[in-house]
Amino acid sequence: MTLIDSHCHLNYEGLAERQDEVLDAARARGIGGFLNISTRQREWNDVIAVAERHDDVWASVGVHPHEADAHPDLGAGALAEAADHPRVIAIGECGLDYYYDKSDRAAQRERFEAHIDAARRTGLPLVIHTRDAEDDTAEILSAAVREGGVTGVLHCFTGSADLARKGLDLGFYVSLSGIVTFKNAADLQDTAKWLPADQMLVETDAPFLAPVPHRGQKCEPAFVADTAAFVANLRGETPEQLAATTTANFFRLFPKAA
Repeated sequence: MTLIDSHCHLNYEGLAERQDEVLDAARARGIGGFLNISTRQREWNDVIAVAERHDDVWASVGVHPHEADAHPDLGAGALAEAADHPRVIAIGECGLDYYYDKSDRAAQRERFEAHIDAARRTGLPLVIHTRDAEDDTAEILSAAVREGGVTGVLHCFTGSADLARKGLDLGFYVSLSGIVTFKNAADLQDTAKWLPADQMLVETDAPFLAPVPHRGQKCEPAFVADTAAFVANLRGETPEQLAATTTANFFRLFPKAA
């Protein structure tokens, strides 16, 4: 059985100090690949360097919506140039976060559009963060898909069933994190049951959001196995079936990784 952690932050505190140990622990549980996600431009080189050292680690380049105000000059050109590296397989994470509002909403939308432009230029998929911004997210993605050349994943999905359906209809994938294992995640668990098998991924968002039975611990990529087992049980599948499906989905969405 091979799983992919489709979204983790190996350069964040809690993992960065023991990267090799963390990766080896995950490999021992059958995790065969890791997408290391960047959230600030100054991280790009370090995130890519991890992928250069490990054949089973890939990188993204992007700016989190929390960081939109700190990147006023970020354009599609800089993203596309960084994404030319052979180990960079995705643009993001990017998107909108109206829950914390750590950056001006107009700035968030402008940076999001820059990422979409970069994804179209490079042919790489988007890794999308969206929280309490469903209408604007759906509107921006719908317009992007109409223009063509854009695909991606709604990562660490916690949105409504309606947003999931809109994303799926646009050809996007939905990724489930350890949140789906939480006791108060009944609505998300219902969504997990009906997600199309060919448009679903699993992830950790490590070092955040450790799944049951690791609640309260620093999350690690190894724990994607626990999330996958929980989701498989919800769907009446074996862990092996879910692993095979989500791994195939990963390489279909991120063909540069293959």
